[in-house]
Amino acid sequence: MKQISNLSFKVILLAVLFASCGNKETPIHPIVEKISSSVYASGIVKSRHQYEVYSKTNGLLTEILVKEGDLVTKGQAILKLANQAQALSYENAQLLANYSSGESNQEKIRQAETELEVAKLKMENDASLFDRQKKLWANEIGTKNELDQREIATKNSTALYHASKLKLNDLKKQINFQSKQTNKNAEISSSSLNDYIIKSEVNGKLYSLNKEIGEMVTNQMPIAVIGDAQQFYVELQVDEYDIAKLKKGQKVMISMDSYKGKAFEAVVENIYPLMNQKLKSFKIDAVFTRQPDHLFPNLSAQANIIIEVKEKAITIPRNYLIDNEYVYLANKEKRKVKVGLLDYEKVEILSGITVNDALVKSIQ
Repeated sequence: MKQISNLSFKVILLAVLFASCGNKETPIHPIVEKISSSVYASGIVKSRHQYEVYSKTNGLLTEILVKEGDLVTKGQAILKLANQAQALSYENAQLLANYSSGESNQEKIRQAETELEVAKLKMENDASLFDRQKKLWANEIGTKNELDQREIATKNSTALYHASKLKLNDLKKQINFQSKQTNKNAEISSSSLNDYIIKSEVNGKLYSLNKEIGEMVTNQMPIAVIGDAQQFYVELQVDEYDIAKLKKGQKVMISMDSYKGKAFEAVVENIYPLMNQKLKSFKIDAVFTRQPDHLFPNLSAQANIIIEVKEKAITIPRNYLIDNEYVYLANKEKRKVKVGLLDYEKVEILSGITVNDALVKSIQ
């Protein structure tokens, strides 16, 4: 039994020795290579000029003139709402405009012009009789009463003439005002009637349609999405802590779940200055320098925005950096280093070690 126990102890000891030799860590050396510092962002793919279509008015959807995936042009009608009441209102306004036009009121104007002409003739006749009576009175012919009567008649006919002239001018102004006012009301009614026809604001593609015939449309809910059929960009959300590092023109590497294993280059096109307080992030637009062949709005995307690049830097794997400022040498020394750029896998070493130093992850 004692011999068996000694044999077992030796076997266990050899196993431990072999295991410890197998687990011995192989040192590595820093290398000189390219490294870049980047900011992570996530977002979605959007079509250029993509927008949500809203109706300007409430109404029942009666016609759908296009289908999802169709190409549309700017100003093209895509949907129609029920508009019977508005159509009748427009017809009423148009009838009133026609009734109030200058052409429809020529008879009234001619009548007022005739009255003015008659008043003018009477004024001229009374003035002539008054002048004659004054000459007779100067020659002591006639009576003072006759002269006074002629003078009064002249004043009255002159006043009537001026009143008729004023009446004609006021009539013309009134007809002109009513004509303009009713035409303007007809234009407003026509514009309101057009609100029941929903049109595309851009040349592009109808990506989605949220309503069916017979459903109620309101001006509070989007009814469709339209955007460019060829050009796309990525709308990204960047954390507030990283926004100060960004500027237009920086390179962006885009990855998407729909293109696994591939990365696409883009550049920062817009940096929106207002922070989303709920998400604590800023919106960034990145435009592809060469976009994938097939893209669709709202595809999820991840991005690394390149902040700085060094072509030749001394780097080590990030998991060899201890407490962000130390490394372990193979001789079990813990040495302080100064770090520079970092990415997801490696870190730049500015000072403290050289490519000749051997490093380990931990000290046994």
